[in-house]
Amino acid sequence: MPAALVISAPASGVGKTTLTLALARAWRHRGLNVQCFKSGPDYIDPAFHAAATGRASVNVDSWAMDRTTIAHLVSRGTDADIVLAEGSMGLFDGVAARGVSGTGATADIAEMLGWPVVLVIDPSGQAQTAAAIATGLRDYRAGVRLAGVVLNRVASPRHEDLVRRALNEAGITVFGALPRHAEISLPKRHLGLVQAEEQAEIGKLIDEAARFVAEHVDLDAVLNSAGKWSPQAAANDMSVTPPGQRIALARDAAFSFVYPHMLEAWRAAGAEIVPFSPLADEAPDASADVCWLPGGYPELHAGKIAANARFRSSLRAFAETRPVHGECGGYMVLGTGLTDADGISHELTGLLGLETSFAKRRMHLGYRLAELAAPMPGHRPGARLRGHEFHYSTILTQPDTPLAVVHDATGTVIAETGSRRGHATGTFFHLIAEDR
Repeated sequence: MPAALVISAPASGVGKTTLTLALARAWRHRGLNVQCFKSGPDYIDPAFHAAATGRASVNVDSWAMDRTTIAHLVSRGTDADIVLAEGSMGLFDGVAARGVSGTGATADIAEMLGWPVVLVIDPSGQAQTAAAIATGLRDYRAGVRLAGVVLNRVASPRHEDLVRRALNEAGITVFGALPRHAEISLPKRHLGLVQAEEQAEIGKLIDEAARFVAEHVDLDAVLNSAGKWSPQAAANDMSVTPPGQRIALARDAAFSFVYPHMLEAWRAAGAEIVPFSPLADEAPDASADVCWLPGGYPELHAGKIAANARFRSSLRAFAETRPVHGECGGYMVLGTGLTDADGISHELTGLLGLETSFAKRRMHLGYRLAELAAPMPGHRPGARLRGHEFHYSTILTQPDTPLAVVHDATGTVIAETGSRRGHATGTFFHLIAEDR
C-alpha cells in the first residue's frame, strides 16, 4: 500500500516544485519508487517530475475533471512506495465557481484523496507570523489534514529558532528549515519555469536539491507523516476520442505545452502519435490523418518559424485535405502573422486569419469552458470542453468564423472564441477534459 503526500504552500513562488523534486530524488536514491502528480493546470512541472523520478507524471484537476477521471489518473501510483502531488498557487486557491468536482484548488485533491499536506513556508520578513499563517491553513477546512511544514529561505539560525518555537507552540511539526541556496534555483521565463528538456544540467540540479534538502530536512519524519493510501477501483480509460487514428504532433521547444494525460488517453484509445519539429523545418507525417499543434513559445521563435518554408508549405498542403488544430501558441502559428516582443511582424502559415502581438503584452489566465459551434478533431458540435488559458499575446484580429462560445470560470463570455476556416481550427485554451 503506497503512502501519499500533497506538497503545497500559502502562495506561488515559495518553493513547492524544488521541494517536490528534491524529496522525490532523495527517496529514489534510497531505493523507493516515487510517483508524482501535479494538481492544477500546469503543463511544465510534470516533465520535471519525470526527470526526478523516472516515472511519467500527469495533472489532476478538480475544476475540469470528475472524480472517476482523477481516480483513474492517480491509480498509476498503486505500485509506488510514495506518491507526491505538487500543488499549484496556494493551498486553497481556486476559482469562485465550482467546476466538475471542485474549484481547482489543491485542497480539493488533498481532501478527495485523503492525502496529508506538507506546507512549504517562506518566512522571509516574518517570524511568529509564519506560524499564524500555517495555523490558519491547518484550520481553514476540516477535511484537509496538515502533516507539517518545511521552512524555506530562512535568514539565520536565530530566525529559524523564532519561527520553529512559534510553530511548535501551535502544535505544528517542523520537518526542517532550508537556508537560502541559489544553486538550486530553477530558471524562469514569462510562462513559468524554463522547461526541463531545455535544461541540459537538470539532472545535476535535482541531485543538488536532493542533497541540500536531505541535509536540512528529516526525510524519515516526512515519509512517516504520509497517509497510507488505498486506491479506489477506477475505470481503465478516460473515455476520450482521439483527434485521429494517426496524429502528427508538433513537438519541440516552440510546441511543447500539451497535457501528458491527453497524449496517454489518445494512445490508450488506439491512436498513434508521430512527432515532428517545425523548428527543424520538418513536415507533418504524410500518412497522418490529423495534425495537432500544441502551445509553447512560438513568440520566442517566430522568425525561425516564419523562415521555415518547408514546414509552412507542407502544413498548408496537409490542411487542404485533413484537419489541422492549434492550441494557444499552435493557434497563433496557424494565423496570418505574429508580432514579436521587438515589434517585428512575422508571416506565419495563414491557415487562419488570426493576427497576434507579443509586443502588446497582457496576461490572459484562467479556466475555460467552451461549447463547440462546429466540430474540431475528436469532438462533435455541441461538445463542452474544459481547458485552461495562459498567455501574454494580444489578438489584433480574429476574423474567421468562431469555433465555440467560450466562458471563463465565472460564466462570463470571453473574446477568445477560437476560429475555424476550412480544415483548420484553433483555440487559445489548452484542452484538459470533455464534460461527460
